[in-house]
Amino acid sequence: MDHCDVLIIGTGAVGSAAMYYLAERGVNVVGLDRFPVAHDKGSSHGQTRIIRLAYFEHPNYVPLLRRSYELWKDLEEKSGNQLYSETGIIQIGPTDGEIVTGVKASAQEHNLEIENLTASDVTSRYPGFMVPEGMEAVFEKRAGFLKVEQSIKAYINLALNYGAELHTGVSVDNWKRTSGNGIEVTTSRGAFSADNLIITAGAWAKDLLRPLNLNLTVARKPLFWFESDRTYDIEAGCPAFFYETPQGSFYGFPSIDELGLKVAEHTSGDPVLDPLKVDRSLHKTDKAKIDGFIASHLNKMHYPRMTDHKICMYTRSEDEHFIVDSLPGSPQVNFVAGLSGHGFKMASVLGEIMADLAINKSTNHPIDFLSAKRFTQ
Repeated sequence: MDHCDVLIIGTGAVGSAAMYYLAERGVNVVGLDRFPVAHDKGSSHGQTRIIRLAYFEHPNYVPLLRRSYELWKDLEEKSGNQLYSETGIIQIGPTDGEIVTGVKASAQEHNLEIENLTASDVTSRYPGFMVPEGMEAVFEKRAGFLKVEQSIKAYINLALNYGAELHTGVSVDNWKRTSGNGIEVTTSRGAFSADNLIITAGAWAKDLLRPLNLNLTVARKPLFWFESDRTYDIEAGCPAFFYETPQGSFYGFPSIDELGLKVAEHTSGDPVLDPLKVDRSLHKTDKAKIDGFIASHLNKMHYPRMTDHKICMYTRSEDEHFIVDSLPGSPQVNFVAGLSGHGFKMASVLGEIMADLAINKSTNHPIDFLSAKRFTQ
């Protein structure tokens, strides 16, 4: 039976980062994944993900985001790849809505620079976007997007260079604690043992964390790309965007290649009962909703031609905040789960946190508000 210091189940965004930060510290780490590196069967694919500091979801995330920015920059330097593009982000919604109110609260608490824009400001500076009556806009310059697949590949490649092992095409059947306070994992390729276990399995986390009885739900999330006017090109200064509307919350990215503008809905999503059997076909109702958003809010997109379509998954916690913790009574078992569709931007710091917990059984990062205990107390 193969033995290592730390075994990681799931080497997507967070798992790949944890592999690197452990291997860099000289830890004997092994990663297991059912799929190839940077695959398109989970939650971390589809070209790009937004990263922003003035976090409307909760001000407590801001310290984690600050560290994330530092770590992404370090990854760029060590891998030699450009992974982050600072385009800024325009966020538009009701004055008393979740997004605008949340952005302002985080900015005030953490002294972050944001800019309030009137509808005429938006029309002048970003002519591709409309601000409906009763809504307002806020702009954050220090925001942009990360390249998803390239970031994961960079973490994996660096981890392997530091001596980490990766086994793909491996499905995990079960894991258990051994009498010597170690861990044994049963897989399709036999058993692995380790002193510590990290579970970063995304949509598959619920089954692996069965002792916690977490109420995690998985949603099917379509991503769309459309042929777009040059107004939406990154070279034209088009920012990333996030809208809160009565029909749902929608987000998107400037055109960076021949696929054009990327648009998706953050809210809603059909339930997924089995992540291995998620429906990846194009649903007319999904596209109709995106078409409706585009027609009402992106005024330079006239009957755009769809160029690509992907399906990813959100694994949502009950309150849609992350769950980052150790298994009660088992500090050798640490996990990240329920990222709820907004975790990729913090994958870097979450990987560092997993490395801290595996090695030191503690971390200096402020993660108490993400503890699983909030669901059991």
